[in-house]
Amino acid sequence: MYATLLLIFILGYVSITLEHTLKIDKLVPSLLMMVLSWAVIFIGIPVFWLDPSIGLQIDPKCGQVSIPELIGSLSEKREQLDATLLHHFGKTSEILIFLIGAMTIVEIIDHFDGFNSFKTLIKTKRKISLLWVISLLAFFLSALIDNLTATIVLISILRKIVADAELRRWYTGFIIIAANSGGAWSPIGDVTTTMLWMNHKVNAGSLITHLFLPALVSILVPLVIALKMKAFKGTIQQTEPREKSKKQSVVILVLGLFLIILVPIIKMTTHLPPYMGMMFSLGLISVVAEIISKRQFSLSDITTTNSHTSPTFKALTKIELPSILFFLGILMTIAALESMGMIYGFGIQVQESMDVNVFVTLLGVASAIIDNVPIVAASMGMFQFGLDHEIWHFIAFAAGTGGSMLIIGSAAGVVAMGMEKISFFWYLKRITLLAALGYFSGIAVFLVQLI
Repeated sequence: MYATLLLIFILGYVSITLEHTLKIDKLVPSLLMMVLSWAVIFIGIPVFWLDPSIGLQIDPKCGQVSIPELIGSLSEKREQLDATLLHHFGKTSEILIFLIGAMTIVEIIDHFDGFNSFKTLIKTKRKISLLWVISLLAFFLSALIDNLTATIVLISILRKIVADAELRRWYTGFIIIAANSGGAWSPIGDVTTTMLWMNHKVNAGSLITHLFLPALVSILVPLVIALKMKAFKGTIQQTEPREKSKKQSVVILVLGLFLIILVPIIKMTTHLPPYMGMMFSLGLISVVAEIISKRQFSLSDITTTNSHTSPTFKALTKIELPSILFFLGILMTIAALESMGMIYGFGIQVQESMDVNVFVTLLGVASAIIDNVPIVAASMGMFQFGLDHEIWHFIAFAAGTGGSMLIIGSAAGVVAMGMEKISFFWYLKRITLLAALGYFSGIAVFLVQLI
């Protein structure tokens, strides 16, 4: 059974990494390997099973940790399997509902052209000054609306400022590095940090405190190097004149960002799960959006075609549902391997064979090739450290920023690749070394902070 599950995971993951070659969206193999993995488990009925309600067994005499046996009749064993499946599905759904809420808020802001307000803040015509402004904007914006969305927003703005396609590619490369760095220090800036936060591995305040400086260094190092680069000498020619921001756009932008920031505060004050806070924020901005769009709250509006004018309805139709389903498949597949004890066993072997810090550093490098979501999901089942342990912070940083070293290593990079027609080798030749220098510089700062 172990070999079968491992084979399913390997074949599924190879299919995910080769999605552009196979021309099959990555959500397809993700969902298939999720169902196949759990089907193998339910049909085969394992001997050992990591039940979340029981956890690992600890021998009181020698302190040795082991995975408990699955006991009882066949029907009782299947009930235990079903309970574990429901547990993991519930925890995964919390993350997905959180992401749906965040995506919807961002789409509502975009519906009112809220992000175009950032364009009015960019006054400089010097190439190097624009690089610093756009990179720092990506760094902080990605911490609020996630790195993928921040990348899309800033590339859209960049198109209205920079006419030269080659120069835009250079700026986009730095946006990818900055967005991934910015997402790494915020509990809502990247799917991986959200996972760690919602699974009680890190606190929001502690994550920000420990990772802000390393993340900032990981973008500042490339920016300092760029001061001497020929590509950023001189001034730019804008593609179109600046437009004055609409009042409602600014209102929605400020409100939306404030409500997203409010989510961790709601968790700390009410102790509700983060997805509840996100739903509260979504409800509030939806009310304001409806009022601004001057819709009439009546039964006739609900039963007629006028309902399609709702900003919230339009926002919900634009969210990245394929990404949500992809995360569902990946996280539930990892949950299957974790419940079989396979991930925990691998973690024991890793800790016996090499230093954990070295391993996490390699995880970050691997995230440039392999999606960081399964890497972090696996690490949560691999290590048994307590809340806010330094390794969880290190994993968040490494998985978040390591993907910048290749354009296919992060969602931000993949979307930028499509928007600006950046080739894999163009990025490898011009941006990879800068991202790597930033990554290892950030690690150095993080490790120095621990001394």
